[in-house]
Amino acid sequence: MSRAVQHADGLIRCPWPGEDPLYVAYHDTEWGVPEYDDRALYEKLILDGFQAGLSWITILRKRDNFRRAFDDFEPTKIARYSEKKMHALMQDAGIVRNRAKIEGAVKSAQAYLDIMNKGPGFSKLLWDYVDGKPKVNAFKTTATVPASTPLSIKISKDLSSRGFKFVGPTIVYAFMQATGMVNDHLVTCHCHAVCSGKQRARRLPAK
Repeated sequence: MSRAVQHADGLIRCPWPGEDPLYVAYHDTEWGVPEYDDRALYEKLILDGFQAGLSWITILRKRDNFRRAFDDFEPTKIARYSEKKMHALMQDAGIVRNRAKIEGAVKSAQAYLDIMNKGPGFSKLLWDYVDGKPKVNAFKTTATVPASTPLSIKISKDLSSRGFKFVGPTIVYAFMQATGMVNDHLVTCHCHAVCSGKQRARRLPAK
């Protein structure tokens, strides 16, 4: 099904979360909500990288395990992960045990710190691509939602050139959708109007 559906609570939602309570809660409270916090954006990008080849609900169910295993996604800690630490992560059944993706998280943390230390800051770098506010789309069916766009290709190339890993155009577009850089809730979904005007308080990086 590609059109929005009405749930038992009377709300109309995008079809992709189905009836899974965890997925529905994520759809209603996180997906598409503009995220401006640098560290939170790093976490989401890494998790989207781990999702590659899997479904997002698989990652969502393991998210708490990921946060525990990866020191709450603090880039300053992840950037210094040793071979011993990465070996330990490969033994952790609570996460997705993929060596390339684990190493990618470390390299991406190092690239993140470089942007934070030398400017312009991770959040500003990303949000400047959409002039600081969500790009609001008006899709009626999920079949018309693209997997990538010229902009996600451009951002992908930029992040790759800075040393980020697992940031292909499709991953980047999924990241843009999740963090509210684009509002891809279907127009009939109750979240579409909410996310169009919803912004979290910006957090400026510490000097």
